[in-house]
Amino acid sequence: MENTFIPYEKALSILEEHKGAFPIESRKLEDCIGAYLAEDLIADRDFPPFDRVTMDGIAIDYETFKKGRRSFTIESTAAAGTPQKALLDSQKCIEVMTGAIMPIDVDTVIRYEDLEIVDKTATINLAAMNYKQNVHFKGVDISKGTVIVSQGKRMSSAEINIAAAVGKAFLKVRKMPKVVIFSTGDELVPVHQTPELHQIRRSNIYGIHATLKEWGVSADLQHLADDKVEMTSTISNLLQEYDLFIFTGGVSKGKFDYLPDVLEELGVKKHFHKIQQRPGKPFWFGSNAKGKKIFALPGNPVSSFVCVYMYLKFWLQKSLAIEQETLHVKLKNDVEFRPDLVYFLEATLESQPDGTLFANAIKGNGSGDFANLVKTDGFLILPQNKSRFLANEVYPFVSYRSIW
Repeated sequence: MENTFIPYEKALSILEEHKGAFPIESRKLEDCIGAYLAEDLIADRDFPPFDRVTMDGIAIDYETFKKGRRSFTIESTAAAGTPQKALLDSQKCIEVMTGAIMPIDVDTVIRYEDLEIVDKTATINLAAMNYKQNVHFKGVDISKGTVIVSQGKRMSSAEINIAAAVGKAFLKVRKMPKVVIFSTGDELVPVHQTPELHQIRRSNIYGIHATLKEWGVSADLQHLADDKVEMTSTISNLLQEYDLFIFTGGVSKGKFDYLPDVLEELGVKKHFHKIQQRPGKPFWFGSNAKGKKIFALPGNPVSSFVCVYMYLKFWLQKSLAIEQETLHVKLKNDVEFRPDLVYFLEATLESQPDGTLFANAIKGNGSGDFANLVKTDGFLILPQNKSRFLANEVYPFVSYRSIW
């Protein structure tokens, strides 16, 4: 069956069918920031592993305080990192430091601020206090054997902290694909060059490159001229080196849009071409027998940007077994869109005092108006088979910015 001009949902299902299989590698813990975890992080002991003192002060037997005693002779001192001590006389106390293991036969800690200590006698300046106060009890956070972080999670400093706490000097993480991004077309010149009237600077590939970097994926940059022979030779050679290919431009119906034919000649099977959407209709996806994946995006900047966030991100998440979380927002303004297509509409997010997120739709001047992207925060996904979208209706939203 020819997958041409397919619905948005069909494109997603095909991408999932052809998700990648990223190998696992072992990496030193300090080199894992931004990597995707390929193992569960499991507590090898209780968190905390012992009843832990949380304030500098003294530890007492609460019953003694309850019976009226307010002054306690300091029997010994328990510092953090020293073996557990024991109170020998319930009428006395042990001086304790934050992080120390709670001594035996005491149950309550009084901080220095609530004490007066003179000649090794601590007097409590409180009429009342809570039983077992200022103690972080064994296993109250996490019990031994609990999965603290599940595989698939991208490692931030918080996950690095946990990995260290459970003794992981090395971690199993996903090895990301080797990626190359191509700009195509004779009208494109390097960023540093001043373009002639009929030329423009290459920009799409830098936006895509930056986006991938934010997702923890590095990529190389290439350019292809509108020369079929040269294009065929370059792609043929690089198919031996890279795992994931991202092209911008060259996939529509123009006289010099050679890319679909070149890919077919090189043994790349087309899984779909053209989606029932705006912008970004002429999106092409395929793979070859060796599992190399090819994303050929439209050349118009907004179209290209849309396809990266709607499809490339989806494919990466499925390949990494990450469940996609969908943000839903309310429309702030009415929108009318008559074509029978999914509409990816640029919008800004606005947070209301009651916690509601509104999307203020801001139409640009078509898929070439990439300057409009700097004014907005992401794309509303407005469904097919509907032409009027009213304020306060709720729709999915895909952000290309961090949300505060």
